[in-house]
This record gives sequence, C-alpha cells and structure tokens, in this order.
Amino acid sequence: MTKYIRLIIIGFVSVFLAYVVFVIYQNTANKKGAAVTKSFSQTNQEQTSSRQWETKTDGQAAVTVAVTPLDISPQSKEWKFDIVMDTHSVELNQDLVKSAVLIDDQDKEYKPIRWEGPVGGHHREGTLVFNPIAPIPKSIELKITGIADAVRIFAWQLNK
Repeated sequence: MTKYIRLIIIGFVSVFLAYVVFVIYQNTANKKGAAVTKSFSQTNQEQTSSRQWETKTDGQAAVTVAVTPLDISPQSKEWKFDIVMDTHSVELNQDLVKSAVLIDDQDKEYKPIRWEGPVGGHHREGTLVFNPIAPIPKSIELKITGIADAVRIFAWQLNK
C-alpha cells in the first residue's frame, strides 16, 4: 500500500513541477511577445505617419523589375528604393549605382550613392540609396538602364 501512495505522491509532484515550468515558460514568452508587439506597434505608427508608396513594375525583355520607394520624405537623411529583379533568361549583374538615375520635375539628375544588396543571379533584391532632393520636387522618376538592354522608368507624384 505504501508503495502505491509513494507512486501517487511522485506523480503529483511531477505534475506540479511540470506545471511550474510551464507557467515560468509562459511568463517569459509573454514578456518577449509584449516587447515584439510594442516594437511592431511603434514601427506601425512610424509607417502610418509616413506615406506608403506604390510599387511600380516593368516587365520588358523577359526581366521583371519592381521598385518601391521606402523612404522619400523631407525628413529623410537618405532616399531609399527597394528594387526586386526577376528573370529566367539573363544574368542580373548590373551595377545599379552606375545604371540608375533619379530625375526630378526640373529634369535634374541625381546619381545613387550606394546599392545595398547582392550582385548577380536571376533573382535579385536590394535597396538603392540616394541623397535626398531639396527642395522636394513635385514628382520624381527613377530611370534604370542596362537590364536586358531596356530603359525602365518608374515615376511617382510627390504632391509638394
């Protein structure tokens, strides 16, 4: 009989310890989740305070190029554009710092200061970075040449 009581006590203690470990784990996960939620909330507020820009796509010469302005606000220290290139026919090894130019509504051209992303392959994504244009133009065009011998122009109205 004492053997069964001992097994029952060991069983209860095991269940109790498992419960304590579970509660500790849940509290730790909730604290991390709250931090992630707070961070996401702060990021979401920052995004809603700045304008969301439309992605522009060009599919010439069997290469799809999609461009989305990430940050082209007057407060930005750098203007950034997300660029996604996709193909199954040509190598995407162009130097976008040399083959891209930003053009304002007065036809003034601005060269990129850097490319943040890989070079080469059939699927390529990165960020093309420019110095900001001041004063803010009414519109801009991003012109990219040399990808499968096509000239690609992506335009946005900034509505000064």
